[in-house]
Amino acid sequence: MTGAKFKGMDAHHERTVVDFLEKLLFELLLRTDGRTTDTLETLMDDKMSVRVIAQEQIEDGDLEKSGEISGAPYYRRESILISEKNNIVVSHNIALVCSKYVPAPMFEALAAKQEGIGKTISKLGLQTSRKLTGYGWRSEPESVDLFHNPFKLHFSRANAMVPYKQYRIYFDTVPGIHMIEYFNPQMIRHRLNPYS
Repeated sequence: MTGAKFKGMDAHHERTVVDFLEKLLFELLLRTDGRTTDTLETLMDDKMSVRVIAQEQIEDGDLEKSGEISGAPYYRRESILISEKNNIVVSHNIALVCSKYVPAPMFEALAAKQEGIGKTISKLGLQTSRKLTGYGWRSEPESVDLFHNPFKLHFSRANAMVPYKQYRIYFDTVPGIHMIEYFNPQMIRHRLNPYS
């Protein structure tokens, strides 16, 4: 796409086309069970870098609050993905990593906080599957982590609805990573900015 306007379109029709493209691209992002980072890099035409905000071991009592996650030592990892060229926060992610069900090289790489989860899986050539457990849009006050605790997003705007998806990554028959990802609702507009 270039920076030129759509030929022959008035401003209203152009906004309609941009709205349709934005909705379509977010639907694809939220429903895919492939590696999200790859999809984001394609959508944004940019590489993503990860910044780990926090990483800590989770106590057993906290796991019980989730209602569906239990049985092994877990580590909570909170991170953001940033587009390298444009330097905007594209997603805010919370992961619960189970050291018992994640291959040792994967766990060591995550503990080093150097790369995103999807990139690490790809780099190590690990066979995984993903199961989507939820997706949609939430307002800022509805943004919660995997334990249903509220938390502040790094790109929030007042009254903006935020797209999210939640899924599990399986390295075998048991999920080794539980993820929830919130996506910057402005990122598609940012990508299509010459047209909006």
